[in-house]
Amino acid sequence: MRAMILAAGLGTRMRPLTLTTPKPLLPVAGKPLIEYHIERLVAAGVTEIVINHAWLGEQLEAWVGDGRRWGASVHWSPETEPLETGGGIFRALPFLSDMGEPFLLVNGDVFTNYPFASLLSHSFGPDDLAHLVMTENPAHNPAGDFQLLQGRIVEQGDAKTTFSGISLLSPELFEGCHEGKFPLAPLLRRAMQSHRVTGEFFSGYWRDIGTPERLQDVSEDINKGRIDGI
Repeated sequence: MRAMILAAGLGTRMRPLTLTTPKPLLPVAGKPLIEYHIERLVAAGVTEIVINHAWLGEQLEAWVGDGRRWGASVHWSPETEPLETGGGIFRALPFLSDMGEPFLLVNGDVFTNYPFASLLSHSFGPDDLAHLVMTENPAHNPAGDFQLLQGRIVEQGDAKTTFSGISLLSPELFEGCHEGKFPLAPLLRRAMQSHRVTGEFFSGYWRDIGTPERLQDVSEDINKGRIDGI
């Protein structure tokens, strides 16, 4: 299985830290955020990784290189302007799937000890288009995103949880799409309406590193040994 790390965001909420450093290179307990993702993917057995970038992308490429030092093979998908999540994935599809097999997707600005290896053994049903990892609603997203109901993800419900930014996606999800800027969420919602999205709940450590304060909180959790498996 191949994986994609989404790293093309402008990181506006992280300014002034991201004025001169791309968000994936911001240090978390002394190590660039993206390095944690690469290490954990490789440890899970995923060694072919695609990374997109836009803002200050040359710094990101210079730091990560070809991924060899982690035992990975990294392919770069540069964007002259951010294509949003859907557009960025669509551009990278030729590198993510040769025969229509699903690929693993990770938002570059989350921090988690989720066991990626468990996704490698997940089997899609014949009509499934996506499998989403859901987690507890954080303070900045108290209403949640979608509801997990008997192994399926639905749009509406009284017990919504938060999409972690970790998923398995089928290339078929992008059928009918065209090159350009577009979000992923509408594609997922359309698939949910036809009952083609499965999910699971993850109760371990997960944080959306969206502000300097959250970045500091995660660094503190690491330094104080509060996160298992890191």
